[in-house]
Amino acid sequence: MIGCALMSRGYFADDETRAERVQDLFNTVAPRYDLINDLQSFWLHRYWKRRLVALANLDPDHCALDLCCGTGDVAFDLAARGAEVTGMDFSRSMLKCAAERNSDANVDFQCGDALNTDLPDNNFDVVTMAYGLRNLSNFEGGVQEMYRVTKPGGRILVLDLGKPSFAPWRWLYFGYLKWIVPVFGQIFCRDAPAYAYMHESLGHYPAQEGVAKVMEELGCKEVNIHRILGSAMTINVGVK
Repeated sequence: MIGCALMSRGYFADDETRAERVQDLFNTVAPRYDLINDLQSFWLHRYWKRRLVALANLDPDHCALDLCCGTGDVAFDLAARGAEVTGMDFSRSMLKCAAERNSDANVDFQCGDALNTDLPDNNFDVVTMAYGLRNLSNFEGGVQEMYRVTKPGGRILVLDLGKPSFAPWRWLYFGYLKWIVPVFGQIFCRDAPAYAYMHESLGHYPAQEGVAKVMEELGCKEVNIHRILGSAMTINVGVK
């Protein structure tokens, strides 16, 4: 009955229970999250995350924050480049997976809300978010929080699913997310709806153009969109 209710309302339906349902979703998929990411992206998500970190232009003395850090891929890469790194996620199951991988890296993982981190203003040289912004109940609020905690001159970077402008490619891409990706969820998690969320999460998310617009409205400079695979994936970059 719970699964039927989630399917009828959707994980990302805009009501007061959305945050709780999305949190439950990621707690559910955490043990197989990395495996299915590898399969559904043909292992390319690892390259895209490394590209995100490369665009951060880190110095060894930089302080970095990775929001919606999941199992820690981006946080570990930031730390490997010498940064002092904080990783934050609201899913304790995801953070447990990250902590189990943290033996060789100095990352401070914290449980928290990307919309209200309770971290100081102007505190980080780099703030990143990979595959998290579209899952928030208020994506504008997520960008605003990233901006708030970034130092003047610091870089804000968002890697996420994009919306291709070329209609035939968009149709194929959205079809893959809607019909093929849930098959991985059914096979490896026995939960197809848990992976149908990827297509569902794009419904009201304006993707790369909307993120760039919010960055510009906040006063970011050097706002840029790095397009990957015809905008199937995108990295938004702005400087506070």
